[in-house]
Amino acid sequence: MCGICGIYGLEDKEVIEDMCKVIRHRGPDESGFFIDKNICLGHHRLSIIDLETGKQPIHNENHSIWIVYNGEIYNYKDLKKDLERRGHSFYTKTDTEVLVHLYEELGDSFVKKINGMFAFAVWDSNGNKLLLCRDRLGIKPLYYCFIDGKLLFASEIKSILQYEEIKREIDYQALNDFFTFRYIPGSRTIFKDIKKLLPGHILIYNNGGLSINKYWDVNFSEEERSEKYYSAEILKLLEESVKRRLMSDVPLGAYLSGGLDSSAIVAIMSKFSEEPVRTFSVGFDEGDVNELKYAKIVADHFGTDHHELDIKYDALGILPKIIWHLDEPLADPAAIPTYLMSELTRKYVTVVLTGEGSDELFAGYSHYKLLYFTHRYGKLIPRFIRCSMPSILSKFQNSLKLRRFFNHLSNLENEVDSYLDLISVFDKREKERLYLHSVYKKMRGYNVGGDIRPYFENDVKNYLNQILLMDIKRWLPDDLLLKIDKMTMANSVEARVPFLDNNLVEFTSRIPANLKLRGLRDKY
Repeated sequence: MCGICGIYGLEDKEVIEDMCKVIRHRGPDESGFFIDKNICLGHHRLSIIDLETGKQPIHNENHSIWIVYNGEIYNYKDLKKDLERRGHSFYTKTDTEVLVHLYEELGDSFVKKINGMFAFAVWDSNGNKLLLCRDRLGIKPLYYCFIDGKLLFASEIKSILQYEEIKREIDYQALNDFFTFRYIPGSRTIFKDIKKLLPGHILIYNNGGLSINKYWDVNFSEEERSEKYYSAEILKLLEESVKRRLMSDVPLGAYLSGGLDSSAIVAIMSKFSEEPVRTFSVGFDEGDVNELKYAKIVADHFGTDHHELDIKYDALGILPKIIWHLDEPLADPAAIPTYLMSELTRKYVTVVLTGEGSDELFAGYSHYKLLYFTHRYGKLIPRFIRCSMPSILSKFQNSLKLRRFFNHLSNLENEVDSYLDLISVFDKREKERLYLHSVYKKMRGYNVGGDIRPYFENDVKNYLNQILLMDIKRWLPDDLLLKIDKMTMANSVEARVPFLDNNLVEFTSRIPANLKLRGLRDKY
């Protein structure tokens, strides 16, 4: 895992060094640069594989193609064997160099062959072409900014902001989205001129022309098979995925909550590990979210080398540090324990396996049940009754959640609005009271529902799958994966997510919805 940055259209050693310096936490082991005419590439490395010769940027045989890369390619050994048969020679044992030769062999379509998590830039001096690529699900972040004919990119926003010509103007649509969803979805960031490269996309900048193309998308196409078949295949694919992610030249472990997802990962790790698996859990001294006792049961069962962090103090003091690492608004309270746990983890290992992604694949969140069953059965309640409920309830003291549920129920004929009624942090009236009048005027023309409407108006036939698709494309990369990346990399720890393996994601998209959510049993 690493931090990358670069500029196309400006040769300035001081700027690229400043850009690299602020993301040193992502790769404290060593740094490297490539500067030539109008291209500057920078890299900070966290050494995981080929500790001796893996320094970046890495190039091809005649130094015409260069790469800076962040992530892990899990099928790189198979790709390398094929490339060697085709005559390519290698001077390192890294997965990074495989990408250089794969690009030489296949051109822009090379990214479709990769199974892994990644964000990288390829400079092809033969055609004065810069490529930016991000993995299919958005596990690794990649930001860019196009200004005055220059293209800047980096693993984190703060790196791009080192170039003083960039104005720090707020994107009011992004701010409005944040107060709706608690995160900023899609290609926007809180800064007007800085964008995210979307998951599954490749950006090509060539002689002043910029294009962004989708190279992969999840395809929900249900296949009627037996429950036994799906159960066996999921286990097989998950075992293969975990085994691939045990590849490392440094110590690794796993985050263990005691829930089904992380426990399954630990169970499979134990099956393939000769030594006890190192596991890490976090809990709170007060409240009902302490999962330490469940994690301890799993750890004892598999005989892991278990480490616990019981947060007994006010963690507000670390918020400025967390905000600095996040770069932009994210209202996810789990960022605090994730940061503290990665701080503990770094004392023992450099790589951890985590359970992110499983709930989006298998309908594991409680709101999936609520949305699915109100969509399916809510319209059986006469509309005049549903529509009268919010006004009746307004006369009594009631909870915010209850009010939003009845607003959702009264609006089922409009799928987009009813969805927003249920999940929005602030509705339109609350935002009007919250914003300054000058800010509200700027946001009046923005339509939050317009961004999510395509998820309800597509070829995905089942309503549950429409919701899952939306979360896979938005909530997963722009909240959950962003949080795990930024909070682990803040402490120079690499997080790997077995549930988001290419093969497993594509397989689960074919599982019928009734096998993901059966009755009131989620993640069935």
